[in-house]
Amino acid sequence: MKMILVEGQVGGKKYREPFSKGVLARSLTRAEMDPNKAYTFASHIESYLRKEGIQVITIDDLIQIVGEKLKDENREIAEKYGMWKRLRKCRDPLIILIGGASGVGTSSIAFEVANRLGIRNMISTDMIREVMRKIVSKELLPTIYESSYTAYRSLRIPPPPELDEVLIGFRDHVDTVSVGVDAVIERALKEGISIVIEGVHIVPGFVREDLVARPNVNMYVLTIQDEEVHKGRFYSRCRQLWARRPLKRYMNYFGAIRRTHKYFESQANKYHVPVIENIDVTTTLDSIIEDITKSNFKK
Repeated sequence: MKMILVEGQVGGKKYREPFSKGVLARSLTRAEMDPNKAYTFASHIESYLRKEGIQVITIDDLIQIVGEKLKDENREIAEKYGMWKRLRKCRDPLIILIGGASGVGTSSIAFEVANRLGIRNMISTDMIREVMRKIVSKELLPTIYESSYTAYRSLRIPPPPELDEVLIGFRDHVDTVSVGVDAVIERALKEGISIVIEGVHIVPGFVREDLVARPNVNMYVLTIQDEEVHKGRFYSRCRQLWARRPLKRYMNYFGAIRRTHKYFESQANKYHVPVIENIDVTTTLDSIIEDITKSNFKK
């Protein structure tokens, strides 16, 4: 049985590689097809190509055939598959920024977005902050040695009583870490690497304007309006074996966390950044993917 070859093009040069049911099945699972169904569907595509006597097929033609066959199987999955494939063909790397107050689920959503889009690189702004802690002493930048919602405790000059000390500390903390965030974005753009960056330091107005203005850089703010639901996320997090911070700490500073939450919303509205209520993972994920698709096809 002769091997079916798929022909692609990189940098103006053509290449050929064997058709793989596994590769096709993985791309279908990114469109939310069940893994078992995806492999079965990929096998049907291979059988169809052999029946038609096709020995060499371009990637574009293969995508078209898969898309047409998917419409008969499941129109919703066909649409999602088409969106994913169009995003993959974009020449510029995708930079996706997901911010929100502690506990709203930026890490979970970032992981799901990266998985759906086949993006291999993901980093938390907490990791960026940790690197900065190793480079700069506590005496020079005391606020980054605190959590974002307790940074006010390290302010050298206490703010006037009429000002919100929590937000002043939070802004100082975010402003410092944003230098590292900008550097990661710049590097990703320079190297052509798609990446998802998430965390409490992704605040509209703090990431450099010329970077955010690029059509392939997409920013989102996650929120949870119901305070009890927000609290519940911390209860759930602290039950995990990997949790390092006690629930009591989050509950003691929950009021401060909610103040940063409101600040995220106000900044997002000010800078016209999409705000997504993160109650249901699937709904949040679909909203982000849809927006990314629309914004990248405006180019």
